[in-house]
Amino acid sequence: MALARARRTFRTVDYWPGFVDALSTMLLMFTFLLSVFVLAQFFLSRDVTGKDTALQRLNRQIEELTSLLALERSAKSDAQASLSSLTVTLDQTRKDKAELQNLLDQSNAGLSGAGSQAAQANKALDAEKQVSARALAQIDILNQQISALRRQLSAIEDALAASESRDRESQAKIADLGSRLNVALAQKVQELARYRSDFFGRLREILGNRPGIRVVGDRFVFQSEVLFESSQATINPAGRAELDALANALIDLEREIPTEIAWILRVDGHTDKRPIQSAQFHSNWELSSARAIAVVQYLISKGVSPQHLVAAGFGEYQPLDTADNDEAYRRNRRIELKLTER
Repeated sequence: MALARARRTFRTVDYWPGFVDALSTMLLMFTFLLSVFVLAQFFLSRDVTGKDTALQRLNRQIEELTSLLALERSAKSDAQASLSSLTVTLDQTRKDKAELQNLLDQSNAGLSGAGSQAAQANKALDAEKQVSARALAQIDILNQQISALRRQLSAIEDALAASESRDRESQAKIADLGSRLNVALAQKVQELARYRSDFFGRLREILGNRPGIRVVGDRFVFQSEVLFESSQATINPAGRAELDALANALIDLEREIPTEIAWILRVDGHTDKRPIQSAQFHSNWELSSARAIAVVQYLISKGVSPQHLVAAGFGEYQPLDTADNDEAYRRNRRIELKLTER
């Protein structure tokens, strides 16, 4: 019975779960190891790949260095050949130098005397060069000044041409104005001559053929004794009467002559050539001037405009008769009236 219970107890023991646990543990370990292997393989592959790339780069560098080495060897060969050639040339140059030195030594002996002359010549040449440089600088300055003067001259010529053009135009205008002015003056002179003729004609009618009053050319002449006493410049009563008629004629003439005609009545005093003997007047010139002024002042007092009157004294220097007798002296003592333009 006890055996039966023992069998029943033995039969109830189950080993499968333990086996499954052990198998799971082994599977996990295998998986872990496999993962480690894969990772190790990955990193190893990467390292190998990087080493291959580096190896390829090194191979290329080695090839380049091999090429450079070959070029360097070639250049070295060329350099050695050139060095050999230069060595030969140097030797030849040294020989030539020695020969030239000998020749130079021989020449120095002959040139020692000429050296001082050459030095002096060089100094003179340097001085000449300095002078030439200064001269060239001055020439350059002069050229600049000439250029500036030429520009100024050109500007002046242009201005002169313009001025000449304006001058020609002005001359033409002046000529035209002059022509017009001459025509106008001629007309005014003709008009004044007509008024003068009328004035003298009126004076003839007023004064008549009285002794001592006459017309000489374009002048109306009063003998001095008609107006003044001998050696005096005060108008006498008979002279005032004559001048009253003259003043009336002048006043009428002022009304008739247009204002644009510039006219004057010139009163000229004259004497004979005999020296005056008077305490009042020291010369015939003073007497003739005083008589002309007296006539002008009297006419002004009678209403004649002063702007139409002028007094002039000529003394004995404008005689009508140059003879030395009483008749000539009488004719030369006179007051002349001349109507003229101002």
